[in-house]
Amino acid sequence: EVQLQASGGGLVQAGGFLRLSCAASGLIFDEYAIGWFRQAPGKEREGVSWFVSSEDSTYYADFVKGRFTISKANVNTVSLQMSSLKPEDTAVYYCARGIQGSGDRRDYNSWGQGTQVTVSS
Repeated sequence: EVQLQASGGGLVQAGGFLRLSCAASGLIFDEYAIGWFRQAPGKEREGVSWFVSSEDSTYYADFVKGRFTISKANVNTVSLQMSSLKPEDTAVYYCARGIQGSGDRRDYNSWGQGTQVTVSS
């Protein structure tokens, strides 16, 4: 019964900025990870960034490190700030909840609907 909702996507030019938000419920007293994943047409879903509650730790895939920042906006919300966006960042971005934090989708068992990010060249 964990509920997740991703929002904040849109259309931006290359080099631009977007801030995504994941609103989550049922997490306060759970040992959990919140992960951001993305999926482009014809490609597999890949891990972008994730947060582990028990450690208060953040992690990033190499292809976004230095450009994206994950943070806990409040007790119910995890955000993903995306800077210096590239056309190859175009994808549907999903937030997900799991027990183990990783960039592997198999470690997550609850998923939100996703939000579209489009970066024009």
